[in-house]
Amino acid sequence: MDTQILAAVVEADLGAARAQMALSLGWHIIVACLGVGMPAITLIAEWRGHRTGSPEYQRLAWRWAKAMGVLFAVGAVSGTILSFEMGLLWPGLMGIYGEVIGLPFAMEGIAFFIEAIFLGIYLYTWDRLPPVPHMLSGVPVVVAGVASAFFVVTANAWMQQPVGFDVSNDRIVAVDPWAAMFNPATPPQTVHMILAAFMVAGFLMASVYAVALLRGRNDRYHRLGFLIPFTVAAVITPIQIGVGDWAAHFVAENQPAKLAAMEGVFDTGRGVPLHLGGVVVDDEMRYSLNIPNGLSLLAHWDPNAEITGLEEFPEEDRPPVNVVHWSFQLMVGIGFALLGLAVWQAVAWWRFRTLPRSPWFLRAAALSGVASVLALESGWVVTEVGRQPWIVYGVLRTSEAVNPAPGLVYGFVVVSVVYVVLTVATVYVMRRLARDGPESVAPQERDVTDHRAT
Repeated sequence: MDTQILAAVVEADLGAARAQMALSLGWHIIVACLGVGMPAITLIAEWRGHRTGSPEYQRLAWRWAKAMGVLFAVGAVSGTILSFEMGLLWPGLMGIYGEVIGLPFAMEGIAFFIEAIFLGIYLYTWDRLPPVPHMLSGVPVVVAGVASAFFVVTANAWMQQPVGFDVSNDRIVAVDPWAAMFNPATPPQTVHMILAAFMVAGFLMASVYAVALLRGRNDRYHRLGFLIPFTVAAVITPIQIGVGDWAAHFVAENQPAKLAAMEGVFDTGRGVPLHLGGVVVDDEMRYSLNIPNGLSLLAHWDPNAEITGLEEFPEEDRPPVNVVHWSFQLMVGIGFALLGLAVWQAVAWWRFRTLPRSPWFLRAAALSGVASVLALESGWVVTEVGRQPWIVYGVLRTSEAVNPAPGLVYGFVVVSVVYVVLTVATVYVMRRLARDGPESVAPQERDVTDHRAT
């Protein structure tokens, strides 16, 4: 009985550690996406303001810049929490493999400080520098934000495809941090994540102005506030779908258990159908719409290609199928819905040089921000849960990496409270910023004609 109680406690702590990490990552990634995408969108607005002489562009850029400052501060808090959690919750990972994956975390720290320094310069010098030097001061913010995302995702990619070390007498030897950082999963995973960040930032920003347009605020300020970020996200969407296909091919070749879970495939075979919807019951996919040979064709460009089923893997090595399958379905479904919305706008702009006139377009656009976040979170569920039970794929189990100390459940409760407070504070501050109407001006708003002379 004592052994059973101990096992139950250990399992509860493992679940609490995983839940805490999921909460922290799921919360931070939204703010991080805004930190990657908003600076570029803000610079586009500022650049257009100087080119066209329209004050609305300048006012939008100033408002977005203030929001960037708030979100950067919030992201620094949640990122700090995550850095502590990596060591506190998963000492079995960092204690053994820290020297292998330490390089990208160090590089991310450098990128973070560069971003912080130039964001401060960009905000402080808004009315103190001529337009071109001021815009140039924002470029390092964009580059450093993208670099931060790249370096962090390379560490996660390594957990999917661990390379850059050897094992001798149960010890890690011959460590090559550069090989670890540029592992085979790095290209598809980093590109997929960075594009997702721009999509989330664009659709989230546009959704705010879509709501305003629905409420009758059909002035130039709100139309531009919608059009700039939405266009950025819309242009990236079809590219992202292509990159997603690239990432899925990588999974098919290198993580067959994850692919089988994504599609609910239990039996190995050729000409395997693609499952749309459905739920797994007793190791069998039911209630799905099946496209004959679809999975074999998409995974290997061959309708008769063999797909490895979950039957090939011990039960203890299988990820939770329904969670992975439905997360994948949700991500793909939302991606194609956003593509349809992007095409709708493109056709209307091509024909009439204006936004679609239907209110249904704005209603859909108002939901696009939340939808993009759901797709983002679903994609990470596929990536992380689909790797289970491994924290380092095929090398180290999650249960072996977790902190063995009791009481992790209490830490999860405390962190949950912290994130509730952080969420309320962020929403409050952002709503305060939103109270400034379109008539508000940037500090000492410049005369664009004088700027062109400068």
